[in-house]
Amino acid sequence: MSAYLETTMDREWNDSQPIYRQLRDRVVAMILDGLLKEGDPLPSVRNVAAEYRVNPLTVLKGYQQLVDEQLVESKRGRGMFINTGARDLLMQGERKKFLAEEWPRVYANIQRLGLTPEELLEAAASASSTIPTSSSGTSTARPSGNNSNEEKEPNS
Repeated sequence: MSAYLETTMDREWNDSQPIYRQLRDRVVAMILDGLLKEGDPLPSVRNVAAEYRVNPLTVLKGYQQLVDEQLVESKRGRGMFINTGARDLLMQGERKKFLAEEWPRVYANIQRLGLTPEELLEAAASASSTIPTSSSGTSTARPSGNNSNEEKEPNS
């Protein structure tokens, strides 16, 4: 596995979900963070299995999920590559998920604390100046939405 991916993928697995799912989630996070771009190859199943001491079938199952989600394509004899539009597809899904699952709780806290839109925008501006960036210059935090109206006029 390349040193680049070695530094971006955690070597530890947790017991809360299957390893293949954690592997899939790590690749998704690297796509969202801009560490893996359209056309980039994924490390080979054998390399990942050896590097992280997991069964190659586990790695293959995680990669197959990415193929099933049309984020990755397999090129026979060449490996697996990030599909064109994979990041955009993921961003759409992550934004919908955030607005459906997390935003109602966030909005309830905002209301409970009586925060004003101005306070939220000020806090967002100061937070964005402290977010680390990847080597590509993109934020390593995964933005869930880019619409500043989310704080002002929520639909919940």
